[in-house]
Amino acid sequence: MAIDGPLKVNVQLLRGSDPAIGPGKALVLDAIARTGSISAAGRDLKMSYRRIWLLVDSLNQAWIEPLVETRVGGGKTGGAQLTPFGEDVLASYRGIEARMVAAAAGADFDRLIAAIKPED
Repeated sequence: MAIDGPLKVNVQLLRGSDPAIGPGKALVLDAIARTGSISAAGRDLKMSYRRIWLLVDSLNQAWIEPLVETRVGGGKTGGAQLTPFGEDVLASYRGIEARMVAAAAGADFDRLIAAIKPED
């Protein structure tokens, strides 16, 4: 939900100076939950396997528990899924995004949108 109409919400939670989670990592978690595979999630997001694997590793290292668990193998025995903790982190992150979008609604937001010059 990083973008809702003309409003872009970019929430990042930092671990030191590195993002523990942000819009891109949330998309990775969504894609893994949807596809059941790191490689399929990478294809879905048009990322190389190496790039998505590094993001998953970063996610798993940033939190007190892993967010993604993998199963070695192929076909029906292999794959990846969010841990219950990962599902909770993702849901909490999406909740923060939704509340920020909702908080922006109102007269001030409407006044700013009305003052944006239309594209040529």
